[in-house]
Amino acid sequence: MRAAIFRNGQIVADNLPEPKPGPGQVLVKTLACGICGSDLHARQHAHRMVELAKHLPHRKPMDLSRDIVFGHEFCCEVLDYGPATERKLKPGTKVCSLPALLTPEGISGIGYSNDNVGGYAEQMLLSEPLLLEVPNGLPAEHAALTEPLAVGVHAVAKAGIRGGEVPLVIGCGPVGLAVIAALKLKGLHPIVAADYSPVRRALAEKMGADIVVDPARTQPYAAWAEHAQMSPEEKATRPPLQAMLPALKPALIFECVGVPGLLQQVFEGAPRDARIVVVGVCMESDRSEPMLGILKELNVQYVLGYTPEEFAWSLRLIAEGTVDAASLVTGRVGIDGVAQAFADLANPEKHTKIMVEPWR
Repeated sequence: MRAAIFRNGQIVADNLPEPKPGPGQVLVKTLACGICGSDLHARQHAHRMVELAKHLPHRKPMDLSRDIVFGHEFCCEVLDYGPATERKLKPGTKVCSLPALLTPEGISGIGYSNDNVGGYAEQMLLSEPLLLEVPNGLPAEHAALTEPLAVGVHAVAKAGIRGGEVPLVIGCGPVGLAVIAALKLKGLHPIVAADYSPVRRALAEKMGADIVVDPARTQPYAAWAEHAQMSPEEKATRPPLQAMLPALKPALIFECVGVPGLLQQVFEGAPRDARIVVVGVCMESDRSEPMLGILKELNVQYVLGYTPEEFAWSLRLIAEGTVDAASLVTGRVGIDGVAQAFADLANPEKHTKIMVEPWR
């Protein structure tokens, strides 16, 4: 079968043996798979990923001397079943799944593995218990957005929203847009979002942001403060010592960029008692000033992935039209176009999400 393979630091199109489903596994045809920002980072910082995996005994690091097929945002079609399966879904059924295989040794990830082929291949293996049938005739390229939306849903769930916060989303790429959609579902307003890209700011408004900020023109934290002023009634109920501080509603900041220096910028700009949710995946070493966090009593929450329930709910949100996934897809490529797509995604004015359609 054809696949876009990460080999010797490059993405190359080549042939691989067709996978054979084992016990509890399902052979599927990949219909669509989104290129994730983490895939772009992984191509550039694969050695760093391998190094950090050594700190996680349950996680098997990639062997960079062997082929790897990326792709963890996928929608597939059931082709065949392995032994010890219930075969509840007929061949031809469209499905999504968490990017993982259930094995006798535990959970094994799909997308950054030498053993499990990801969605940049014509076929792959999934675990039957993790399959979710795609409802409502949802197009495969929209169903494939379940995974990135689930990341945003999970980030908002982990934020510990109490009510009354004013959120600020830094970065309006696919993850930031998913966070905005999830915040809108929570009914938390106004949602302030910041990005240098006019295209992404427009998408942020479409996904539910109430105020969009160009950091080249307006300091995001100043814009946030302008829209986070307490009402006279809220000011009047503050204890005496708090009354000496700026009369601002609680801050909930989502860092959705994941590049060195961003977290320090958040520390510098955040108001006292802000809760910061780090959603962007920074693959490089970074530094920040702990004293800023101490003086401001900042609360920092790192997040990763999602729960199975959040994943299933995200699929329903897209299928029922609650979240407008279609506007995020800006390009489609076949196996031979994946390497160029990685380069094209560097331009936020041109692309937000490119879908790999291996049979294209």
